[in-house]
Amino acid sequence: MDSLNTVGKYSAGRDNKTVIYTPPHTRRDFVSGLTAGMGLALSGCNRVGPQPAATPDAGKADITLRIGPVLVDIAKDHTISTIGYNGTVPGPLIRMREGVPITVDLFNDTDAPELVHWHGQIIPTDVDGAAEEKSLVVPANGHVRYRLTPQPAGARWVHSHVMAMSDLSRGTYTGQFGFVYVEPKSEPGAYDQEIFLATHEWEPFYTSAEDAEEMDPQQKARMAELAAELKKNDKPNGWEIGYQRFTINGKCLGFGEPIRVKEGQRVLFHFLNASATENIQLALPGHLFQVVALDGNPVPRPQAVEVLDLGTAERIDAVVEMKNPGIWILGTPKDDDRRDGMGIVIEYANKTGQPRWIKPPKKAWDYTLFGDQRTAAVPDEVIPIAIGKINGGTGGFNQWTLNGKVYDEKAEPKILHKGKRYRLAFDNQTDDAHPVHLHRNSFELTNVHGKATGGVVKDVVTLKGFKKIDADFTPTMDGLVLFHCHQQLHMDYGFKLLFKAT
Repeated sequence: MDSLNTVGKYSAGRDNKTVIYTPPHTRRDFVSGLTAGMGLALSGCNRVGPQPAATPDAGKADITLRIGPVLVDIAKDHTISTIGYNGTVPGPLIRMREGVPITVDLFNDTDAPELVHWHGQIIPTDVDGAAEEKSLVVPANGHVRYRLTPQPAGARWVHSHVMAMSDLSRGTYTGQFGFVYVEPKSEPGAYDQEIFLATHEWEPFYTSAEDAEEMDPQQKARMAELAAELKKNDKPNGWEIGYQRFTINGKCLGFGEPIRVKEGQRVLFHFLNASATENIQLALPGHLFQVVALDGNPVPRPQAVEVLDLGTAERIDAVVEMKNPGIWILGTPKDDDRRDGMGIVIEYANKTGQPRWIKPPKKAWDYTLFGDQRTAAVPDEVIPIAIGKINGGTGGFNQWTLNGKVYDEKAEPKILHKGKRYRLAFDNQTDDAHPVHLHRNSFELTNVHGKATGGVVKDVVTLKGFKKIDADFTPTMDGLVLFHCHQQLHMDYGFKLLFKAT
């Protein structure tokens, strides 16, 4: 596989709105053939033989993303005006080949600068798409071109990484998201149909009400202590976010085409929670999800479950055997959210009638179901990360602390050394669930809620209220590494930490 260092060259285009990034040379300097669709050039999967590399400032790019206004018909007589990729929401599916360098064109047709983050990929800081890592910014009404080498294989995604702050029309509140599938060098293909489904919410608004998650007795007791403390300090919770509409692949339940299947098929579903702030559950009555990968990474022990649990930015790959003919709803167990659109119809061939929904039993989601039962090796260093909350009070924004501090962009990043194994010891000391994300790296879960495990590799893990999780990782690439909560409101108001790998 090619290795990339992080030293490149930058030059201004003729229009002064274009930035050309010329990356360093790689040992294997070629790109695959190209296929184009829906305004998006996709790297070819079936072309024969390597092709000469295109120079970064000439020729057609392998992938082109245009950031611009789009109108999305999410329901009958209900259209959303947002910002999306290539005129669609979600953006068109992007397929890449693992280890094959590609050229990327980013065009920004809006009046505000943008950041495009290649979530889940191990790539240089320049092209990762995070301001904290000093990545390339796509100028307002401008253009950026660069090259990257996709890795690792599996279900990844692309999305805006702008700090929205109080503006609910920016960042991940918009339609700037899309599936990226980095194709492995070999894939068994043990399925008959492959379907990509991305969830998202629309028309966000500020609310003082909190959506309480399911808590065990220990969590409830700690919650009561916290409530008493807040009452004593007379400082209530700050703003939360609510939504009017919910969609899967940009459509509310009952609007748009159903997923058509045949009895006896094995269908591989790729699920993505592309929400700005919502952790979700999904179920398909009368069927089981055989979970085969989390965040695009194969799990050691595939398991069948009735309900999937996805924190913001998490992905799940699951095979469903279609052996219960009928018309069904694949959707959230939350009745109000399903009523407001969070679902999609599954339609068996030659079946008619109204779509059916049966509420699934409640069962706690447990990452260790899919892992090996073993104790991890002792790491070179343990990095404690205690998560705290400073209530914003009525009409204010909560602030989030890591080890007692709100993110400070002037603070020196913690130095990490490539090749060493680090353990992130997460301790969630708040009642909120936090889907935390580490850029440019994947980590292995080693302890979940006091239970040792191994082999489950992810780039996002959801920390439930008052719970602890350990995750190990080994940096392999130089540069800044951002860690943050993927809940947009939390990230915007302090929930970030910066490392630097050398």
